[in-house]
Parts: sequence; C-alpha cells; structure tokens
Amino acid sequence: MYINDVNLSPLMVAQASESYHSGTTLNRWVEVLVDCPGSTGLFTYRLPAQLEIKPGDILSVPFGAQQLGAIAIRLLAQPNIDLAPEKIREVEDIVSVGFFPSAYWELLNRVAAYYYTPLIQVIRVALPPGLLGRSQRRIRLVRGGRTEGSSYLLASPNPSAFLTPTARQVWELLQGQPAGDYSFAYLQQKVKSAYRGIRELLRFGLVESYLEPPRLTRPKLQKAVTLTGAIDSDLTTRQREILEVLRRHNGELWQNELLQICNASSSILKTLGQKGYIVIEEREVLRTEQGPVLAGDGAKSLTTAQASALATIQTLDGFAEVLLHGVTGSGKTEVYLQAIAPLINQGKSALVLVPEIGLTPQLTDRFRARFGNKVSVYHSALSDGERYDTWRLMLTGEPQVVIGTRSAVFAPLPNLGLIILDEEHDSSFKQDSPIPTYHARTVAQWRAELENCPLVLGSATPSLETWISVRRQGAGGRGQEEEGRRQEAGGRSYYLSLPERVKSRPLPPVEIVDMRQELQQGNRSIFSRSLQEALQQLQERKQQGILFIHRRGHSTFVSCRSCGYVLECPYCDVSLAYHHTEEKAPELLRCHYCNYARSHPKFCPDCSSPYLKFFGSGTQRVTQELARQFPELRLIRFDSDTTRNKGSHRTLLTQFANGEADLLVGTQMLTKGLDLPQVTLVGVVAADGLLNLSDYRASERAFQTLTQVAGRAGRGDDPGRVIVQTYTTEHQVIAAVRSHDYHTFSQAELEQRQALNYPPYGRLILLRLSSLDPIQVQNTAQIIATALSTEEEFEILGPAPASILRVANRYRWQILIKFAPDALPQLPDWEEVRSLCAPSVSLTIDVDPLNIM
Repeated sequence: MYINDVNLSPLMVAQASESYHSGTTLNRWVEVLVDCPGSTGLFTYRLPAQLEIKPGDILSVPFGAQQLGAIAIRLLAQPNIDLAPEKIREVEDIVSVGFFPSAYWELLNRVAAYYYTPLIQVIRVALPPGLLGRSQRRIRLVRGGRTEGSSYLLASPNPSAFLTPTARQVWELLQGQPAGDYSFAYLQQKVKSAYRGIRELLRFGLVESYLEPPRLTRPKLQKAVTLTGAIDSDLTTRQREILEVLRRHNGELWQNELLQICNASSSILKTLGQKGYIVIEEREVLRTEQGPVLAGDGAKSLTTAQASALATIQTLDGFAEVLLHGVTGSGKTEVYLQAIAPLINQGKSALVLVPEIGLTPQLTDRFRARFGNKVSVYHSALSDGERYDTWRLMLTGEPQVVIGTRSAVFAPLPNLGLIILDEEHDSSFKQDSPIPTYHARTVAQWRAELENCPLVLGSATPSLETWISVRRQGAGGRGQEEEGRRQEAGGRSYYLSLPERVKSRPLPPVEIVDMRQELQQGNRSIFSRSLQEALQQLQERKQQGILFIHRRGHSTFVSCRSCGYVLECPYCDVSLAYHHTEEKAPELLRCHYCNYARSHPKFCPDCSSPYLKFFGSGTQRVTQELARQFPELRLIRFDSDTTRNKGSHRTLLTQFANGEADLLVGTQMLTKGLDLPQVTLVGVVAADGLLNLSDYRASERAFQTLTQVAGRAGRGDDPGRVIVQTYTTEHQVIAAVRSHDYHTFSQAELEQRQALNYPPYGRLILLRLSSLDPIQVQNTAQIIATALSTEEEFEILGPAPASILRVANRYRWQILIKFAPDALPQLPDWEEVRSLCAPSVSLTIDVDPLNIM
C-alpha cells in the first residue's frame, strides 16, 4: 500500500494543547511529513531552542536545496535513524500552530488509505491554499560592492567579453531586468543549458544564487486608532475635532476610515499619538465573505411531517445516518435550520455541504437571517486570504455554522454537532481529479462517526447508494412510507419522509411534448407550440419562468452542408461549439474540454464551401431565439459562461428575485436547490441530451435532473406548470418524471443494476491512463490489464479508449475493475501497478467512480 509507512492512527498526533515536554526529558527532534512529490515517508529534524513545536503544527523546513511546507507528526527524545545528530537539519519556522487533533488525523489517514493516495495529497486538499509553501531558487546580479572580494570582472568595462555564449545570454537577460533578478526555472526556459552559464557566472562572482522563502498566506493587518485620554484645552481646534469623531465612534476607528471622515492627514494623528491622546496599532482584519445586511428571521411553523422529522433528528445522540427524503418544496431547509439552532446554544457547530457555489448565496442568506454572524462560507471561489481567515476562524472553537462545497468536508470545526449534505445525490460531491478522488458523502460519513455526531442526507431524488444504505434491503418499494431503521456497527440509520410540499401546495403537473409530432405538423422552431403559448402567457400575466438547456454556448457543433465536415478541436477528439460574444463581434468557436478557441472560418477547411451551418442548441442560441420570437420578454442567462466572476451567482439571482427579468435561462446550475417562489413555468428544451449517454448512471442522472428542475415551479402561491420537450416520450425516465414517481423508477433501475452487478450492488475502481504518446498509453494499458487479469476475485473490463480519446493532446485509456462490495477482494498492490507505467504515462486510481466516460 501507498502510505503504510505513515499510518499512525493509534495515537501519533497529540492534541494541540498537549505538553511540549515528556516528563523531564526535553524532546529535541521532530518527525515531519514533507510536501514534496515522491516523498511519502517521515523525515527527522532538530528543534531550534527558540521554537516551541507541537504535533500538528505546520512548519517550514529545509529539504534538499529548497524550503518546503511540512506537518509535525511526533516529537522524539532521540532520533530513530542511523544518522549523526549533527547532520540532522533544523526546522526553519512555524507557519501555523497546532491544527490536527487525533480524530481529524484519523480521518485524513482513512481518506488516504481508501482512495490510494499519498497522505500529503490529502493534507493539501484539507488545508487552505498558501499554508504549505514551496521555495524557489533565484539568481541575481552582484552589483559593485555588494560582496567582499567580488570578481575582478566586475571592474571590467565589458565583463561579457570573457564569457561563453550561454553565460553571456544569461548575463544579458539579468542585465535587462531592472532588479537583475530571475528565478532559476525562468532562466532555464529562456536559455538552452542555462545551468552551465549560471555555474560559470557564479564561479566568476558576477551573480549570486539564493533561496526565496515560500510565499505563505498571512493574516491581514490594518492600523487602528484608539482614544486614550480626555480632550484637553491645550489642543488645536482641528485636533479636538478628530478626537470628538473618535469619541462618537466609541473611541475606536480604523485609521483610513478616520482620515476619510475627518479629511485629515496621518501626520496630525502622529502628533496626537506623541501627546498621548491616542494609540495607533496594527490589528488583524478578518477577510471573510460579506453578504448583504439581512433582516432577522424566526423559526417557521412546521408541517406534521417536518415536525416528526425534526423531533427524530433532535433525539439523536451520537453517530447516526439520516436520509431526509422530501419532495421539492417540502421544506427541508427549515428542518435543517431548526435542527441546528439548539446546537449553537449548546456551544456546538454545524457543517452544511452543498453541491455548487451557485447555491451558496441563497442558502447562506437564509442561514444568516437566522444565525447572524455565526455563519461562514468556505469554497474555492473565495480568495486565498478569505479561505485562510475563515479556516482560522473555525479553529477558535466558537459555535458556528459553516456552509461550503465539497472540500468544506475537511473544515476544522472542533465541536462538531451535526453534518448536513443538501442535495446529497449530486455528482458535484465527487472529485474526479486531481487525487484524492474522494466523495464528500463518504468522507462525511467517516467524519460523523469519528466526531460521534449525526449526518443528515437531504434530497428529493436520493442516490441509489444512499437509498439502499439507509433503508432495509427490499423495503424501498411503494407503500413503504414508514420510518425505516437499522442497527449498524458504529451507528443507526433512519429514513425520514416529507411527502408533501409546505402549505399543501401541489407538485406541478408535467406535460410531455413529442417533438417528432411537432416536426410532422410543420413546427421547425426549437420551442414547441405548447411552450410558445406558455411563454406568451408568462409575458401577459407578469409571471416568471425557468428554461433549462442541457448545454451552454450557442451551438453544439459547426458542420459544412456541402461535404459534412465537422470543425473539431485540434487538441481533443470533440467538435468545437459556437459561442456568440456580442453583435458584430468575431464569431468564436470554443472547445468545452481544453478551452481552445478560434474564429469561425468563412469557408470549409476541407472543401472550401461557404455553406457552414450551426447545429444543436446551447443557452446562447436559445436566448437569441427567445429574443427574436418574444422581444418583450426580459432574459437572464445563468450558466458557467455568465457566472465566472466573483459574486455573479448572487447578482444574477438577486436581479431575477427582484423581478428584473421574466425568464431565467440556464444549464445544470438551475436544478440545484434554487428556491424562487415566483416561478410558475419550467420548460425543458431538449431532455434527450440527458438520456442518451453511454454511462450506466445516465437514467438515474436524467431522472434526478429533470425532477429537480421540474421542482423549481409552483413553490409560491401561484400553481406551477412544467413542459418537457423530447423525441423519446416512451423512455422510462420520462414516464417517471411525468408522475413524480421516485419509488417506481428506483425499483426498476435497481433491478437492472443488480442484474449487472453495478453499484450499489457491486463496487468499481476505474484506472485512468493518459499520455501525449498514443502508442505508449495503449501499450501500458494492455500491460496493466494483463497483470491484473491473473486475479480471479474481481472482473476486469478493458482496457478500452475513453469515450473521448484525446483531451488537451493527451490520449486517454481506461481499465474498469468490478467486484462485490461485501467481501473486499485481495486488491492489487497499487505501487506495483504504478511501476508498470512508462515514465510518460500518468495513472489515476478513481475509487467508486461516478463518471466513467
């Protein structure tokens, strides 16, 4: 196994509060885990006298010729390696004090072991960016007089005349830079065999080499002014005015704020400080996401089903897994809020995980209206400084609610009382790359066990894995609405149902439109007559609607009508999609896999025909067609193209909620838990893009997506309506969506999965191989598959090329390992498997993959 030499779970990391001394013997050495590719073991360092290091501290240590981030694992009275003590190097500095308590450390070890990942990779995911830094080697010119006895060449009028061509190139590059300072890596890129030239320049004393320390995230400091003395008569009128402003602000203000209010300069504050009337000192400013000011909100009255679910959750003591299965609009969020409230009063914290950043503004606003400044947000769209400060705020142990996406499952909350996964079925909770390829639901289950707290999984369309896990085998059929419970090693499982919407609002009727009949009857528009009529009524009644499209962009591909040539990405085996930027701007074709872009050609590259046509419909094409057919309809496009900037999710949703648009047009992001009570119409332009995928999970995903998007309609006082356009009305998914029937769909889908031994009845591990060399990756895949085929305890599918063979010029092959989940087979030694890979081939081991395309 990958990390057997670092599996220290019984006790190796002490709590941050534990003593630095062991009895009377001073611990003089520390074992650390170093953030360096390829190093998976522990390294011993000497403790400097001035640093008080404890297990769990994040350190900066010298490693080879650089400085790296490291985690203190355990303190030693004697080094346990055969190395002279004087040769052991010293720790450089402490970056962050004690972080890894024992339960948290066990969680990281479990993730590393289960997902076959080096432990340091898991730690990188758990920590905010900038804590584990990496130093870099830099080269700078030696200016005259900087170093003693510098080279005689410095006194020469033309030192470069004595140098070889390589050294001269490096010298001239450094001379051309004002500071005369470049990184070693940059010089290597610019000059062939630069290391030879640098060695020569170092020998002559013309340059010097130094190590730039890691650029670590640090607290943000700002000057604050505090009033200390009474306002006396010996002050000038201007000085008295400034002190009076301070007094009116309770004697404290940030310096820049005070100067702005008083329109003064910092020199007058300096004078007041010298006279003893004020104190100016640097204080930390927390960089956390600031939401809008919200009016306070109290607990809402609950339905009978909500009250029953809440009562069950509140009686739980210790670890338990709860599936809160509530139809869309049944009030799951209100149950979460009321379950968390007593925990905050008990001094405990709660962790709420959501699948998408786009969902956090709405949810965060509801939580802040209820819990005020006790709510923090943690996700990848925050700046490094915001993530660092929010992370440190969690470490204080203050009772708080943290709302975040997948990586927030590692949030370091010391007194965790409840973990909630909202929309637990969503595939965004699974990381495909980079490693570890973890699923936040699996990690949340382990964390809840280790923290001994309940885990609530909420969804209107639960994943089949959760459905089988929480309910008894065979108790998932129709009519089994009673609470299902089972005893397990380490905890209990509960099934809680919310079968009706709040205020007894009906689920919206779903109308299925057969687009084949529309075409036969002469309608060539991308909108059926039924949807056109509904959009017209939307305009007349001043109501709002949502239009769901499977893909972003304008058109899914561009083809020549003369010869059939399709414009493809030169680096990936996919067609280029047309993206419209603005009127009269150059037409742009873009690859959705590697982001390659090119202008739209006037003639076919194959036959020179001018007849190039756009095919398929993305969000841009649909909005253009809407603008043409319904010019009075105000639109907002909501997809990854329009929500790239920070805060854009909140801005667009706020505009829509304020009635600044009639229609929200978007992709998958619209399906993820948005609560917009004023929406009465939901239209699905083409459901077929979800149904016809070569993935055993395609039907489950299609049902979840269509049911979720349909659930956005009719959540307010006005009844909703859903129109789904498709060319395959007879598909079982379409029939289940029409009747909002999760039970019948899940039963039929589970029967198919069981027959084929696919999850949740079987387990999968996907080996992804990629390389710039198509022959090398194919051969490597064949070698690994042959080596694995000697085992009889699992089934090997492949090797086979990925459904898209080439992405970003890398050729991709896959091997799928299938086995029964009950008795874990003797899995391969993954280090041996990796040793079969050629140097040019990368291998990713994806445990329990969701995406096998």
